[in-house]
Formats: sequence, structure tokens, C-alpha cells
Amino acid sequence: HHVDLVVSSIERSLPFYGDLLAPLGFHRIGEVEGERGETIWYIGGSGSSIGLREAQTQAEQPYDRYRIGLHHLAFEASSRAGVDERTMWLRNQGAEIESEPQEYGYMPGYYAVFFFDPDGIKLEILHVPGLAA
Repeated sequence: HHVDLVVSSIERSLPFYGDLLAPLGFHRIGEVEGERGETIWYIGGSGSSIGLREAQTQAEQPYDRYRIGLHHLAFEASSRAGVDERTMWLRNQGAEIESEPQEYGYMPGYYAVFFFDPDGIKLEILHVPGLAA
């Protein structure tokens, strides 16, 4: 249904995620008040959304996906061309790409790109033939 991420700068991350996810069908943007009175921005797609809220506590160290918490978040594209198009967008944004689009052995036809958001959170865009996008 939804995943919430805490980011260091909503001014930087909201446009990044909005532009990244629009071609994947995430077109609705809304805001709600969080449990501490903070604004949570939700970017919604077909049946799911991602929430972004600004950090209220400063981290002692940069984000580490191998600590307890989120390791990575994957978004589905409707085609390989969609994965490739988003990869070009990422390059134009200067995003760090961990691994270029390629097939992985997770299941037949699994095609994905792995990259990092502005705070270093690992993200993935994938396409697998036959999965509902």
C-alpha cells in the first residue's frame, strides 16, 4: 500500500521522487500531517504510494542499508524500455548508479537498474515479463 522514507531535505527529495516515479504511473501528490506534526508528502500510483518526510533527528552516520531498516526499495516498470528511459533520466540528474540495466538471475527475464537517491538510499527499477505493471 505505501512505504514512508525519512529524507534529509524534502526540497531536494520531493522533486527527485516525483520526477523519477511519474513515468512509472505515480501521478497523485498529497500531504498529510504526521504523528509529530510534520508534513508527509505522498506520491501515489496504482494501488501504492511512497511517503516522504523530512528528518527530525540528525543521523550520527550516513545511511547504511545493512543496518536495521530499509535495505532497498524496488519500483516496477511496464517494459525494459521503461527501465532504460529512467536510467537515462537518472544519469541526467547526476544520480549514482550502482549497476547499469541488465538481466539478473532472480527469475527469468528479470531486468533492472540499481541506484541511489539523494540521501544514499538504494533504489531499483525493474521489469519482468508477465508481471502486472
